[in-house]
Order: sequence, then C-alpha cells, then structure tokens
Amino acid sequence: MGNDLFQNKYRIKSIRLEHWDYSSDGAYFVTICVKDRECVLGEIVNGKIKLSKIGDIVKQCWCEIPKHFKNVDSDEFIVMPNHVHGIIQITNDGCDDGCRDAINRVSTGTGGITHKYNPMLSKSLSTIIRWYKGRCKYEINKNQNKIYFQWQPRFYESIIRNENHLNAVREYIVNNPSRWEFDRNNNPLYHSHL
Repeated sequence: MGNDLFQNKYRIKSIRLEHWDYSSDGAYFVTICVKDRECVLGEIVNGKIKLSKIGDIVKQCWCEIPKHFKNVDSDEFIVMPNHVHGIIQITNDGCDDGCRDAINRVSTGTGGITHKYNPMLSKSLSTIIRWYKGRCKYEINKNQNKIYFQWQPRFYESIIRNENHLNAVREYIVNNPSRWEFDRNNNPLYHSHL
C-alpha cells in the first residue's frame, strides 16, 4: 500500500491530498528540510535563530517568491537550522497567462520557448516550491565553495482551512525557535521515521 513498483523501481506515493487543486486559491503551511537535516542554515541562540550565510540566502529567496509568482503572497515564515516553515497564500485574481517564469526574465504568456507546456504556467504549490528550492540551491552552491547544498527531495504541506487554523500556524512559526529542543526536525529519534 505504501510504495508501488513502477518500471522495476519503487516509488513513494504522493502525500498530497487527492483531488485537491494545489493551484487553487488558499493558504498552505509548508515545511522544507535540508538533506539529512544538516543544521547548515543557522543555530538557535537563547531561543532565537541566528542565520548562517546559507540561511541568509534561504531567507532572501523566500522573500523573492512573490516577485516571481504574481499569484502568491508570503505570510509568516521562519528559517530554522535545518528546515524552513512558511505560509504560502495563492490568490489567482488578476494573474493571467502572463505570470512570470522561474527566472523572472521572459513572459510565459502565449509565446516563449516552451509555449503552453511551460511548467511555470501551472502556478501550483509544487511549482512554487520547486522554484524556491532550485533557486536556493543555485545561489548557495554558486556562493559557498566549501559545501554542496541540497534539500530533501520532497516537502510537507498542510492546507489551512480557516482563520483559526491560520492564526495557530502563524503562532507555531513564530514560536518555533523557542521550541527547538522539542522540534522533530532536531530530534534524531524522528529522523529514521520521516
């Protein structure tokens, strides 16, 4: 039930909610982890995050998401030592086929190299996170000669259902550094189970 065999290889089933359109209007709580949960983004000092140079790049790239996706607003977010928590709000009002592509240099409207097959036209949560992870990796590996930065292959998301849920997630994000010692991403006992 967990994994299916496809072309003689096992593949992990999607954790996304079946039949949900992840490009539809809504707020999504996202968690993205560094590969092997290495604490390269910073450290917690007195209940607050102190970002490394890599963590600064990760934070800057998060702030740039709305510049590359006109249908996205970034809400509360935090960069932790080995992961990022954030709220992505997708609002498709006013976002037509002229939404910008991954590098924000050419229109992906009716023309362009990939025409209608450009994956950036989907404007889905997965497209947004794919761009973010790729942009971070590119910027970090370009600027940091001593390490080769990687994210975990997937990300976790939760659909935010209402205002109370949104406020609870915001509070969780804000308080995350002060709860680092209890965070499952900081607990080796959880690593083999995720």
